[in-house]
Amino acid sequence: MRYLVLAAIGALASILANKGIAVFNDGFRPIVPQFYDNQISRRELATMSFAISFGLVIGFAIPTSIAASIILIHCILLTTDIIGTFCPDSLVGTIVAGVVGALYGVGILVGLEFIVNVFAALPYNFLGSLGSVSTYVTAAFAIFPAVAVGYQHGFKKGAIAGIITFCVFLLTVKFGKFALGDAKVSLNGFGMAMLAGMICLIGFAASVKGTGDANASLVSTFGDKVKRIRSNWWLLAIMGGLVAMATSLGIVAGDPISLGLVAESSWAEAGMVALARAIGFIPLVFTTAIVTGVYGPVGSTFVFVVGLLLHGNPFVAALVGAIVMVVELALINVFAKGMDKFPGMKDMGEHIRTSMNKVLEVALTVGGVVAAEAMAAAFTGITGSGALFVVACLLLNRISKKPIVELAVGPVACILFGILLNILLVLQLISLVPVA
Repeated sequence: MRYLVLAAIGALASILANKGIAVFNDGFRPIVPQFYDNQISRRELATMSFAISFGLVIGFAIPTSIAASIILIHCILLTTDIIGTFCPDSLVGTIVAGVVGALYGVGILVGLEFIVNVFAALPYNFLGSLGSVSTYVTAAFAIFPAVAVGYQHGFKKGAIAGIITFCVFLLTVKFGKFALGDAKVSLNGFGMAMLAGMICLIGFAASVKGTGDANASLVSTFGDKVKRIRSNWWLLAIMGGLVAMATSLGIVAGDPISLGLVAESSWAEAGMVALARAIGFIPLVFTTAIVTGVYGPVGSTFVFVVGLLLHGNPFVAALVGAIVMVVELALINVFAKGMDKFPGMKDMGEHIRTSMNKVLEVALTVGGVVAAEAMAAAFTGITGSGALFVVACLLLNRISKKPIVELAVGPVACILFGILLNILLVLQLISLVPVA
């Protein structure tokens, strides 16, 4: 089933990109209409798609997927953007895009399994240590709503939200285990802390009122583009159902944070993170959809929430995911007009994404240091060599002319460090077994 689901996702996503119905890369979405308005050629469109997406696939999506042995959806959908736009805008081109996309979907799963098997065959299998890259993601991510409050409303309100978050965490850890009749209830401290932070974030954002009609005017001006998206509702519904199904099966994840939580079987916490992220993406996805007439293959990413909350029920997740995608399309105008009345809610989305990235950068860097130190301890017992390597990679990447996405530095550095240790072991410069 896993291979069929990923083949279907790869095929349909490539077709959606080929026809300009939906693309995954937010930065590429505004470029697509230029081709249909005859402002750029198909070759230029494909070149731009490759330039925008390829580096993210190689430097961010694949290393993150390897670290958790779960496919980050960027691995598939950024590449299907490239596949779809490289194939001609014709019936034959669409068919070719679908076939190549299906093969790629299967190939990425086979490739990930192959890499895991290669690690197992190495003299030192560092995959277990690599998994600890996401060790601190759960803890660090509880604070991201407070960070978002700080970005949007200033230090004082951010500090208030942070103190509330921390207090809720302590209270939950202290009093979060109790009995209801014969049932024992155990609340997750990080999950409850994050929920408290989100309530603060939404409360502060909702307090900012507005009287303009900019988004309503957008809907009126670009009504034809909205109709274009809605005319393909059934394709987008199928896509949403497939992604929710794959998420329910534990094959894919929508972001590095929920991916790390799923790897630890923390499904409820992953669902909460995915929900917060989806709320943050509503303004971005809906606004670009209204202006460009191009949607995202996963919409505002609520389909990942569906898959996580319906873990182990893939067919139910597929049905609900399809319904959620249709509901999103139906509510585009409503959300756009609502953002005029609550501009703070619209601005909140950008701050959520920024705070998530900042927190994740710190968490993955710290996790990378811990993972590299665990690898080093197995060989030398010398404290600091792993941390030295990861920090060096982080700082050298920042001054590089072509730096990779900083979120990927931790996983990439750990993979490089693990390979280096294996090379040293093979060369017998160090050995796990004393020489007689």
